[in-house]
Amino acid sequence: MLVKPGGPPAAGPGRAPGGAPARRPGTVVATGVRARLAQATRTAPGRLRLAGVVLAALTVAFGGLTAWQLETRAQAADRVVSYSQPLSRDAAEIHRNLADAATTAATGFLLAGAEPKDVRDRYEQDLATAAKLVAEAAARTTSTSPAQDSLARLNQQLPSYAGLVETARADNRQGIPLGGAYLRYASEQMQTVLLPAAAELAAAENQELAADYAAAKSVPWGAYGLAVVTLAALVWVQLTLFRRTNRVFNIGLLGATAAVLAGALWLTVTGLTTNAALKRSDSEGATPLRALNYARVDVLTARLAENLHFVARGSTTKYADQWTKATEHLDGAAVKGDPLERRSGSLPEAVRLAPTAAESSVRNAVEQFDEWHDRHDKARKLEVDDADYQGALDATVTATADAQTADAAFSATDRALARAADIEQDRFEQAAKGTGGDLRTAAVAAALLGLVSAAAALRGLGRRLAEYR
Repeated sequence: MLVKPGGPPAAGPGRAPGGAPARRPGTVVATGVRARLAQATRTAPGRLRLAGVVLAALTVAFGGLTAWQLETRAQAADRVVSYSQPLSRDAAEIHRNLADAATTAATGFLLAGAEPKDVRDRYEQDLATAAKLVAEAAARTTSTSPAQDSLARLNQQLPSYAGLVETARADNRQGIPLGGAYLRYASEQMQTVLLPAAAELAAAENQELAADYAAAKSVPWGAYGLAVVTLAALVWVQLTLFRRTNRVFNIGLLGATAAVLAGALWLTVTGLTTNAALKRSDSEGATPLRALNYARVDVLTARLAENLHFVARGSTTKYADQWTKATEHLDGAAVKGDPLERRSGSLPEAVRLAPTAAESSVRNAVEQFDEWHDRHDKARKLEVDDADYQGALDATVTATADAQTADAAFSATDRALARAADIEQDRFEQAAKGTGGDLRTAAVAAALLGLVSAAAALRGLGRRLAEYR
């Protein structure tokens, strides 16, 4: 840098005219703000104004954050009631209706020309209900949902299965032996494609239900933390005023403190009551329903295996083995008369999880299952020991409504489980309904109390400021 003799350094980069270092505009603004803030806090009125700004910001933030967190929980609770639990229930119904359709189709095939109209109607109703629920589930799920793949397979394969059953039924009525092969192939498709897809769908919907339950029952720690900070600031300001003015109470600040405490108390009470309701809806509704649905599908799987064994006319032990596997999954290796506490399997689990209102129905289902198992064993003895296929078939399924058959005991088991399912669904709805509204009411109250608290704090400090005029 060139410097003229006896003169100041020439202006250059980073220097103001006259050689002084140049100040950046942001630095000037920041320094000016700090200076004004320091100047304001040197006086009592300035400190009161700053305290008012801080308290107003804290109380409004407390109300806003509390309202937002409660609204988030309310939306999750609404999803539990109106979206995820109905989807979970419908997925289980799809699974059950498909299993029931396969079972009923096999029953109708065995009865052939003597097939009662109600058996045929039940089969058609099962398929229609499953197709309807699949369409509704597809319409309600997003394109990125893991359930979409399962729904697509169900949509594609359900008409194919129905076509195979109709072919089997037509051949059977004409006495063509190929009908049995068609029915077994249709049942194989049901067990290897349709039912696994339905099980995957149910698992995906149950996972979504669990996520919504977790969100609805989450603890709003942010709101609680901000409530503590806000109350601490209010108490500190009041203590400071007391020490400097010797005045015990400031009505405005006391009102602000009471409003924040009321908001925190409302938040706590609403959180406890809604969490208790949601927990009850899960323990007395959603969770027992899942266990019950597993048991109902196992019952239908066992019945399908029992029927297909007679469709195959003893040509294979495959279906007898499937019966054994399904019944063990239902009731473990229990012996008739064993107390439920010593049993394992989906039926005893459904009893253990059932709410008091549904327990008697599930226990009745266990009794009917034991009766069904006995009748199955008697029919099996006729077939194997006495070589009486027709007698075994008549002991398993007939067109007579009041016959003492395995089919009658199966139907009694299924009806008892259906009654329990209706009770548990009702228990869920009674417990969970309205929780979203309660949380939303608390959210509005928290927002209003935050505003009230801010106004009260500003008014209380404003009265002190008026004394300096």
